[in-house]
Amino acid sequence: MLQSQLFAKTKKEHIAEAETISHQLLLRGDFINQELSGVYSFLPLGWRVHRKIENIIRQELNKINAQEISMSVLQPRNLWQETGRWDTIDPPLFKFKDRHHKELALGPTHEEMITDLVRKRLRSYQDFPLYLYQIQDKFRNEMRATNGLLRTREFFMMDLYSFHTTKADLNDYYKKVIGAYQNICQRCGLEFVMTEASSGTIGGSESCEFMAIADSGEDRILVCEKCQLAMNTELGEAKTCKHCDAKLTEKRSIEIGHVFKLGTKYSTVMNAVFADEKGEAQLIEMGCYGIGLGRLMATVVEASHDDRGIIWPKEIAPFDAHLLALFGKNSDSLDIKQKCDTVYQELQEAGIDVLYDDRQNISAGAKFAEADLIGIPVRLVVSEKTGDRIEFKKRDQQKTELITINELMKKF
Repeated sequence: MLQSQLFAKTKKEHIAEAETISHQLLLRGDFINQELSGVYSFLPLGWRVHRKIENIIRQELNKINAQEISMSVLQPRNLWQETGRWDTIDPPLFKFKDRHHKELALGPTHEEMITDLVRKRLRSYQDFPLYLYQIQDKFRNEMRATNGLLRTREFFMMDLYSFHTTKADLNDYYKKVIGAYQNICQRCGLEFVMTEASSGTIGGSESCEFMAIADSGEDRILVCEKCQLAMNTELGEAKTCKHCDAKLTEKRSIEIGHVFKLGTKYSTVMNAVFADEKGEAQLIEMGCYGIGLGRLMATVVEASHDDRGIIWPKEIAPFDAHLLALFGKNSDSLDIKQKCDTVYQELQEAGIDVLYDDRQNISAGAKFAEADLIGIPVRLVVSEKTGDRIEFKKRDQQKTELITINELMKKF
């Protein structure tokens, strides 16, 4: 991608209304645009990161045999009335009437709709287990949408739902999802802990949160200094860990994922049943599992940045490399451009995704500052000083080195 053609206008100045690091850097780097409180558009750089997070999630869920679907954002009132959540879910639903005066809601979650889909189609124990997920726009009627992508009113969420004939099978799959979540967090470059948590308005017998440690986090958790076992402070104020009797330390954190054992909470009220081996009706056991993608993206920025900008982990960076052409006052601009064009072409042919800063009349200092702000993992520089070599620098390191194009290819 030529940076001269990229739809992005970075900002040098501090943005007063952006309270958290992620909100500040994502706005300044022009990854996102704030449309109104809690509502954001993803611009090309931001959408590239978002799509890479989506693909990591897809890959890990597909490994545990989940099937992707896409459900309607518009949801009818009658399904929510079956579970009693039409007027009780917190935060309240975005509700409205269509031109036929039918009441609808914008979906914040899909337990009712997915249960309805399954109860209409699966009738026998032989149809189970089943695992369905989607990555879809969600809407939450938050009173205070703050901290950029960490708390929004419109956002993309991965929600996975599992259906089982026994509690034992639900328990087994619950563990598999936890394993998938661990892989997702690791591939996104996050350090995390798991905590037991309240099931809230989603409900169920058991739930766990995946928490990233961050000073800007809204949640407080207790972490064992010895075994790293963690618990949400909502569940207690213990001073020592019950497993190893070591001291617990309170830390601030950001929730990046949640898993729930729903059991028969929804199948009971919605009469979602199957016929067992004896032909007798049994309630479906369910689990649900969610990850907010924008929230995950913002959490990565909270955890991986310096005073110059973002430091994206390799797997979710908008590009693999940032190639800078520096046109000095005394240099042959045409020669520099030809060298840079050659490097750009060879990287592309090797399957390396490159943002090429081909802009002229931009100072070297401005290009370096913008590259640090955007945070692509590898910076490459071609200038009069580099001669027939390329300056190679990793975003998270200070060291630079001059290498040949062949040496560069080996590094990638």
